[in-house]
Amino acid sequence: MNTYNPSGLLAIEQSFLRVPHEQLKKSYRQSQKHLEKDLGAISHAMDDLCQRATTKTMDSETAQPALDSMLKRLEDLKRKLQDTKTDEEEFIRRSKLRAQHLNALYEISSYESPEYQSWSRTRLCRFLVDYMLRKGYHESAAQLAKTEQIEAFTDLELFQQSAQIEKSLAAQSCAECLQWCSDNKVALRKIKSSLEFDLRLQEFIELARRGQTQSAIAYVRKHLVPWIDTHAKQVEQAMGLLAFNPKTSCEPYKRLFNPERWQSLVQHFREANYALHALPEPAPLHLTLQTGLSAFKTHQCNHQADTNINCPVCQKETLGKLAQTLPFSHHVNSTLVCRVTGEIMNEDNPPMRLPNGRVYSLKALQELASEHKGKVVCPMTSQEFSMADAKKMYIL
Repeated sequence: MNTYNPSGLLAIEQSFLRVPHEQLKKSYRQSQKHLEKDLGAISHAMDDLCQRATTKTMDSETAQPALDSMLKRLEDLKRKLQDTKTDEEEFIRRSKLRAQHLNALYEISSYESPEYQSWSRTRLCRFLVDYMLRKGYHESAAQLAKTEQIEAFTDLELFQQSAQIEKSLAAQSCAECLQWCSDNKVALRKIKSSLEFDLRLQEFIELARRGQTQSAIAYVRKHLVPWIDTHAKQVEQAMGLLAFNPKTSCEPYKRLFNPERWQSLVQHFREANYALHALPEPAPLHLTLQTGLSAFKTHQCNHQADTNINCPVCQKETLGKLAQTLPFSHHVNSTLVCRVTGEIMNEDNPPMRLPNGRVYSLKALQELASEHKGKVVCPMTSQEFSMADAKKMYIL
């Protein structure tokens, strides 16, 4: 077996640690936002109250409601900060547990140790939960995470929130997604995402579709004009929608009126959400499967009439689909694998050639002969031969 290499195993685990880290930063920014907004308002109200008291333009009866209002706002601020503190503590806990899980690799001595088998099973379950969450199977993912006791290693809440926003977009509503954009405005600006503009453009398109011309013009002035420096062409095209029927066949207005734009918005939001939380695309499960498949893929896998039943790349309807875009593996020394037994052919189990040109291992031919009363039936062509017809091959 290959030399134990824990660093290589961690090559695709960056997002595993970054997701709770990004969530922690977001929670911290929300706390700062609440503090600046509410304390600023309270400070301004207090200065105004003191000024009016100094000039004797306010009596105690008038001041009492103002003080009560400030006190209520402070209580609301305290509640908000307590909620964010709870979230921050949970993200810190997850980060520690995930770091300990990855660090455990360096305490394992080999791939054959029971500790590695246990660690590998946990990682497989993590990848399965992540894959199910991406596909929308939230209940199954939650049940698997609970059964394997890996809730801290999964991001159930993040995907559930994302699913709710995607559902609202599929129902042709931009409200929830726009609120999400507002909450992540700074982060979206850093990654240069145009998601908010596309959402605003879609809301304008729906106003134009319903023939609400005046409302559409007012909407452009309020929400699209601020984007004119970077999206001038799109805004100009959008304004042209006011002169066309939603059933027009004229491009680009036909494309803008196309209801399939909503599905594009779902995909756009998903990509922005993954980028903000450092979630890899494709899923880690796909990446690990493709890594393994790349070691199996050879030029022989392209021959439809001569596929190996034991080769995962040759299974065109399953794993073969993942291997379609992968490069062919590079083998310095060829290894012959029997298509019947799946075992390597060597000096103890040499390759044997049948008269029809098919090659199988000696062990495979012996098994086939025992099943057919001494006759070897070729699995590929169903032709019958005797063991004496098989010739030992020597590969140079």
